[in-house]
Amino acid sequence: QVQLAESGGGLVQAGGSLRLSCAASGRTVSSAVMGWFRQAPGKSREFVATISRSGSSTRYADSVKGRFTITRDNAKNTVYLQMNSLKPEDTAVYYCAADFKRIEVVLTTPGAYDYWGQGTQVTVSS
Repeated sequence: QVQLAESGGGLVQAGGSLRLSCAASGRTVSSAVMGWFRQAPGKSREFVATISRSGSSTRYADSVKGRFTITRDNAKNTVYLQMNSLKPEDTAVYYCAADFKRIEVVLTTPGAYDYWGQGTQVTVSS
């Protein structure tokens, strides 16, 4: 059974930074396409970033491009989301997700992922 656990969320002022972690158990993240999504109150879950199995391909939502960076450390079985220059509109619950079916692709839709973490709250104050 695959389990994903996010951590690193919290309260930060606008312009600040946070690094989210997604630790996997049950399978290795090196065999998964990984993604980060977020959901604000009253809104649907939206794509943030994704990284291919090898880490050679990444994709970002336009709203976070240039501010967020997704990376993976296969030795630690963990995926990270470095978030810089945070804005109040980045406030949301952030989820990591994994897909073990596909190989060298990036995935931007929630339905493409089979496994999800429980989420971590990020709150950016103005």
